[in-house]
Order: sequence, then C-alpha cells, then structure tokens
Amino acid sequence: MQIGPYLLRNNIFVAPMAGITDRPFRQLCKDLGAGYAVSEMAASNPRVWQTQKSLRRLDFDGETEPKAVQIAGSDPISMAECARVNVDRGAQIIDINMGCPVKKVCNNWCGSALLQDEKLVGEVLDAVVSAVSVPVTLKFRTGWDQASKNAVAVARMAESAGIAMLTLHGRTRADGYRGEAEYDTIAQVKSVVSIPVVANGDIDSPEKARFVLKKTGVDAVMIGRAIQGRPWIFREIDHFLRTGELHAGPSISEVRAIVDRHLQAHYAFYGEQSGVRTARKHIGWYVRDLPDGEAFRQRMNLLDSCETQRKAVNDFFESQLAHGEQLQYRSTKEKIAA
Repeated sequence: MQIGPYLLRNNIFVAPMAGITDRPFRQLCKDLGAGYAVSEMAASNPRVWQTQKSLRRLDFDGETEPKAVQIAGSDPISMAECARVNVDRGAQIIDINMGCPVKKVCNNWCGSALLQDEKLVGEVLDAVVSAVSVPVTLKFRTGWDQASKNAVAVARMAESAGIAMLTLHGRTRADGYRGEAEYDTIAQVKSVVSIPVVANGDIDSPEKARFVLKKTGVDAVMIGRAIQGRPWIFREIDHFLRTGELHAGPSISEVRAIVDRHLQAHYAFYGEQSGVRTARKHIGWYVRDLPDGEAFRQRMNLLDSCETQRKAVNDFFESQLAHGEQLQYRSTKEKIAA
C-alpha cells in the first residue's frame, strides 16, 4: 500500500478521532501493527492555531513516518493556508475532513456538512491540492442523508482534483454511527476511481476486516471505535490477513506492559494535571469488558495523580491473573445485564 512516495507496512489504518488519536496513542497503534495513522482534526481557522489544544493535536515529534495531518474547514483559501502551515511544520500528508458528523462541526459548515455543496467541495479540494507539494487525501461519508447520497460524484471530483487517496465511512452524516455501514456504496466508489480507496465503518475484528476487503475490493481498511481499549487489534488483523489464522491475543502481562507504556507516554505528553484527567477515558476502555472493570473504573476516576493512577491500573491487571493468563472479556449477555 502506497500514498504518494510513502510505502506503508500494511493496509490497516488508524482512524483520526478527536480527543483520542493523539500522538502517544497513534504511535502505540503503529508499534502494535497499524500501517498508517492520521492526526486528530485541526481547524483551518488561524485564530486557534496557537492554542495549547491545537498545538498538541499537531505535535508529531518522534512519530513514525509518514506524518499525516487532518484539516477541517469550509473556506478554500483558509484550508489552503492551513495545509501550507502544517506542511511547513513537518506534515508529510494532508488529509481533508469531509466526514465528521458532530453537530458543532457541521453547524460551521465543516466536516460532512460540506457534502451538501458539491461546488464548494470541488473548490476546497482544488485549493488544498494546489497549495502543497505533498500528497493530499480525503475522508468523507456517503452523503448528507439517505436522500442525497453523493459519494460517487465526490469521489470522481476528488480524483480529478489530484487527491491521492480516498477514505470513505460507509454512512451518511444523518446516520451518525447508527445502522450498518454501506459496503455496497464503498464498493461502488472503488469501481469508479483508479486511486486507492480505504473502507471505514464497523470493522471490529480480523474476520470483519477480511470480509470488508473482499466485499468492497478496496485497498485498505481503517479502524476507529474498535481500537479504543484494544490497540493490539492491528497486529491481530495483520496476522489473520497474512496467514488466515487467528492471533492468540496478548497475555495479561503483556497488556499490563502495553497499558503502562501508554500511560507513561500520555503523562509525558500532557503533563500531570491534564494527563491524569485525559487518561481516564483510555483506562476506562481498557478495563470496561473485564471482570470488575466497571467498579475499578469508578474508583480510578477519583484518583488525582498520575502515579497513583498508574499504580492502580497495574494492580488491576495483576488482579486479572486470578482469571488466567489471557484476558477474560465478559460476554455480550453479561454486559447487557450489567
């Protein structure tokens, strides 16, 4: 799998998710088998470029190449300038966000809201591609709603504009994350363009990844919500696609080491005060389906220092050894009952 001059290790990608795929988590996912990752969404409004939040989102110091930055906005001139600024800061790939369904983003005519105006879509694509010499990619949805699906038209526009790769989340903006992803639409998009296409939506297991690749004929898959609390899913999918055999999964001791490493990198990135708060969601995802995980999460949320939080997490995974060497996830029936 290749994007412009960058040859990727595999075709299993990390989905950009605001507040989640920061530099420490992206790098962890890459180390655990992901072939590619894109930064959290960066606004094209220059007034926010120097805020601490924006600077953190655009911090990829020491991250494995290629370093990709996702930008969002609706004004072609501002989007072009945002792309240039990020390339000057070290971005090697620019990704345009036309897929975010969040209301506050769409209310500013950004993200998937742009799909309502194909003329503006074309202007943004042309402006960004013309502004930089690095590959430009596009992440989008199948349309604004079921009555106005235009993924095929947008894909054709993108290819004509010089977009290097398309990532399509198989839902409309109105769908949010409800229902099943439209793999038939993704397959249709793949059939009408010659540039690489990536499928995104509901890929949560090695078997599902293989199914989607075969069903759609796409070049790669992008994993989003399924990586929360399970970043090792990338090596599991990679192993399955290469061998046809399911990976045994990490032992409890390995998971404890992975989580501890993630926490140390997270604390170093955010500092003490912000680090302990922002780590809570990741810890919650790591433990949510394990025995006593919910009770631990509630206790952990009361801890207010990085060191006590980290020790509590290590102790929790040590306690999981009572259930065996492998993680024992609760069944769906048990989770519903809880």
